[in-house]
Amino acid sequence: MPPLIAGLRLSRTLGWVAAKVGRATSVAAEPGLGRRRPVLSSLLWWLGTSLLAIGLLIVNVAVAASEFEVPALVALVAGLGQSGALVLILVRPTAATALQLVAVAVFAVAIPPGSGPTWPLTAMGAFTLIAHVGLVAARTGRRTALTTLWASVLLLILAMLLDRHDRSVTDWFPIMILYPLFATLVLGAVLMTRRWREIRRELADARHDVEVEQSQRAVAEERTRIARELHDVVAHSMSVIHMQATSASYRIKNLDPESKAEFARIAAGARSTMREMRQLLAVLRDENADAELAPVPELGRLAELVESAGRAGVPVEVREAEAARAAALPESVALAAYRIIQESLSNVIRHAPGARTMICLDLEDSDLVLSVVNDAGAQPAQPMEAPGRASHGLPGMRERVRLVGGSLQAGARDEGGYRVVAKLPIGGHE
Repeated sequence: MPPLIAGLRLSRTLGWVAAKVGRATSVAAEPGLGRRRPVLSSLLWWLGTSLLAIGLLIVNVAVAASEFEVPALVALVAGLGQSGALVLILVRPTAATALQLVAVAVFAVAIPPGSGPTWPLTAMGAFTLIAHVGLVAARTGRRTALTTLWASVLLLILAMLLDRHDRSVTDWFPIMILYPLFATLVLGAVLMTRRWREIRRELADARHDVEVEQSQRAVAEERTRIARELHDVVAHSMSVIHMQATSASYRIKNLDPESKAEFARIAAGARSTMREMRQLLAVLRDENADAELAPVPELGRLAELVESAGRAGVPVEVREAEAARAAALPESVALAAYRIIQESLSNVIRHAPGARTMICLDLEDSDLVLSVVNDAGAQPAQPMEAPGRASHGLPGMRERVRLVGGSLQAGARDEGGYRVVAKLPIGGHE
C-alpha cells in the first residue's frame, strides 16, 4: 500500500503541473493573440508533456524494480513504452494508445504474484495510464478519449482473466476499482475544462461581434442623424431661395423679360438641387425612421444644456465673447457647435462626473472658435477614445466639423481633464 500512497501524492503534484501547462497552452492558443501564439502553444505542449513523461519514467522504473520486483531491463523497457506514449499522443494518438497498452501488458506479465494490490499495474504505472487518458481527452475528441478509457479497462480485465498465477482477489481488486474511478474523474474534468474554455471563447467571439455590430450601428445612426439634420437645414434654405425666385416677378415691379427668365432659372436650379440632394442623402438616412419634429437646435438653447449638466452634478461656466454673440451664424454651423458642446458635456458627465467645465465661444477672423475644457473628475477619467471600447462621440464631432469645413482638436490636458477645441468657418458656408 505505501507505493500506492506515494504514487497518488506524486500524481497530485504532476497533475497540478500538467494543469498549469494546459492552462498556459490554452491561453496561448486563443485566437487574436498574434501569429506566434500557435508556435508557443505547441512548444509548451511538447515541453510540459516531455517533463511529465521523464518524471514518470524515472519514478515508474525505480518503483517497479524495487517495490514490485520487476527485472530492471523489463521495467526500463515497459516504462519507456508508457512514458513515450504520453509524448507520442501529441502527433499520433492512436499509435500512442496502442504503445501504452502494450507496455501495460508487459508490466502485467512481469509483476510477480504477491507484489501488492495494484496488479496488473505498478503504482506509477497506474498514474501514467490515467495521465494518458487525460492527455488523449485534452488533445483529441470525446469519442477517442472514451474509447481509450474503455480499451484500458478491457485490457486490465483480460489480464485478470488470463492470469496464470492464480492471484488472490486482494492483488487485483483495489486497482480494478480505483483505476476506472480516477480515470473517469480525470477524463470528465478534462472534458469539462475544454468545454468551459470553448464556451468562454464562443462568448468572447459573440461579445466581439456584438461590439462590432453596435459600433457599425452607432456610426450609421450618427451619420443618418447628421444627414437628416443637414437635409432639413439645406432644404429650408433652398425652399426660401425657390420661393423668392418664384415670387420675384410679383414682388418686384417693372421687371424686364431677361430678369424674369433669370429668376425662373434660379427657381428651376433650386428645385433640381433639392431633388439631387434628397437622392444623395437617401443613401445615408433611414427612410423608415420616425422623423424628428423638434426644431433644429442652435446656440440660443445653450442655457438648456448648461442647466441639464448642472442637474447631473457638473458645474458649467459659459464665456461668450460679444463678437460671437452678435455674429450671424449659418444654421449648419450653429447646429454643429450646439452638437459638439452637447457631446462634450455628455462625455464630462460620463467620464469625469462633478468636474468643473468651461465653455468658451469667440470669433477668430471668420471662424467661430468654441472650446469645452473640463478639470479632472473625482474618479480617474477614462480616455474618450480608449482602446477596446466602442466610442463614437469624437468621430461624430469630427464628422460634423468636416461637413462644415472646420477643424477639431481633442485630447487630455497635462494638468488633468480634457479639452475639445473646434474652429467652424461662418463665412461662405450658408
